[in-house]
Amino acid sequence: MSLHKKKTGLILSGGGARAAYQVGVLMAIADMVPRGTRNPFPIICGTSAGALNAAALSANAHNYRMAVKGLERVWSNITAEQVYRTDLYAFVRSLFRWALSGVLSGSTPVNSALLDSTPLHKLIDLVINFQRIEQSLERGDLDALSISATSYGSGESIAFFQGREGIEGWQRARRIGRPTRIAAHHLLASAAIPILFPAIALEGRYFGDGAVRQFAPVSPALHLGAERVMVIGVSGNTSASHQREVTGYPSLAQVLGHILNSVFVDTLEGDVERLERINKTLSAIPLKEREKQGVSLREVEVLKIYPSQPIDEIAAGHIQELPRTLRFFLRGSGATRSPGAAAVSYLLFEPGFTRSLMSLGFRDAKEREEEIRAFLGIL
Repeated sequence: MSLHKKKTGLILSGGGARAAYQVGVLMAIADMVPRGTRNPFPIICGTSAGALNAAALSANAHNYRMAVKGLERVWSNITAEQVYRTDLYAFVRSLFRWALSGVLSGSTPVNSALLDSTPLHKLIDLVINFQRIEQSLERGDLDALSISATSYGSGESIAFFQGREGIEGWQRARRIGRPTRIAAHHLLASAAIPILFPAIALEGRYFGDGAVRQFAPVSPALHLGAERVMVIGVSGNTSASHQREVTGYPSLAQVLGHILNSVFVDTLEGDVERLERINKTLSAIPLKEREKQGVSLREVEVLKIYPSQPIDEIAAGHIQELPRTLRFFLRGSGATRSPGAAAVSYLLFEPGFTRSLMSLGFRDAKEREEEIRAFLGIL
């Protein structure tokens, strides 16, 4: 049982198949809480693949262990064909649509994406009961769920949130919080990686992956009332000792991997570092002095959990699990070789890879059990 009265926010970042790591961390936390305990995170914010995990937790907020068990079953058995079409016809059709439209009409085709994410919609409908999110709010097991997506029309990061009565929306530069009733299309929009997955229509506009142009990933949780946040990232270890220098001209897959990492990893880590610097600055100023000067900023305790091992290297050992058709079309880009594994890791929805990440997340959280218990106030 939690002893803390401060509201704790949970931030689940994006990263395609890498989001399996988050489930491993959540599994370890489930081992720390008593059976039947409700969700220890009253405010849950998800982006991209993290949005799927966030919605599943929110729908079953009355029983945290049960919610995590459901996620464990899904991610332990997920396959690429449950996320995007892997048949030869689907790949050839996408390529011809791009090629013919570009040559014959000079325009971009409608639903211009390399992969068909129709299977993901079916999976979401199967595993998440969205009506239960409202029930979680009514019972007091949840304060708010936020799902971030990016508007291709305005370039704004929109945090669609479903919350208890009294929580208002917000508007900042390129950042908007909009109250709504979360549904499957919000998750599909948040997880629509540019070029790879098609944009999703919401409220008359088209939206894509929430990590794109999300300059302040932590801010939705704070706007929704979080006074402390746990951040589960999917970066892989970024210490100098884990950086592997690759010589030679970079392949297309290596370049794409760096671009995806800059979208899904760098912004989150940079925002967390900024929050920690603000905390450090505020701690050096006495509270009375802050009140005297009219400083409205407050310290926000943060616990960050990132993978202790490079996810790119883990993905390199599972490249052969990719569907044969996808390996065939990607081999020219260098994605099927080890240096291109960063890009592949976002699409590697296969049990061997996801289970490895879940195991890593579980171990990482277990090694920090004392710290996590203290943060959440778990006896």
